[in-house]
Amino acid sequence: MSTQTKGPVIIITGTPGTGKTTHAQLLAEESPVPLKHINVGQWAKERDLYESYDEEWQSHTVDEDRLLDELEPLVAEGGLILDWHTCELFPERWADLVVVLRCDHTQLWERLEKRGYALKKIQENNEAEIMEVVLDEARSSYPADIVVELKSEGTDDLESNVARIVQWIHAWLKDREKISG
Repeated sequence: MSTQTKGPVIIITGTPGTGKTTHAQLLAEESPVPLKHINVGQWAKERDLYESYDEEWQSHTVDEDRLLDELEPLVAEGGLILDWHTCELFPERWADLVVVLRCDHTQLWERLEKRGYALKKIQENNEAEIMEVVLDEARSSYPADIVVELKSEGTDDLESNVARIVQWIHAWLKDREKISG
């Protein structure tokens, strides 16, 4: 568990198209403490933290060491939402909560088609969702009590999930008050 006091570090992860960024944006707005939202993929792109570009998958390969080095001081401050399609590279000590968003594969396929993903990329991401790849990564990388799996298939899920995470933040804050006071 991280030691910062400003606010928790929450990792929101899931297969592309499960609603990570939408959840993170709404959570940043509704949180009882200020939380900075970092869309890790966009953040890496803006800082050119790439090793290469994979033409076949139409995506960049992130330089994980540089990424972690640049994120470390922000994580140390706390009050952060890290939004990315993977989570296992983030050190266990960084995370106070890991939220894995899940979506029905048919709905996910449609979302990725609307984004203009290539068929091969849609198929791979759909298979990853069916096989629970991201959920398994989270469960094998972090303590079970901080990993939460949430359905993300519509507006009702979004609102319910964010409300649930806000309740968790309130409990996290109370626990910190007990520890420090």
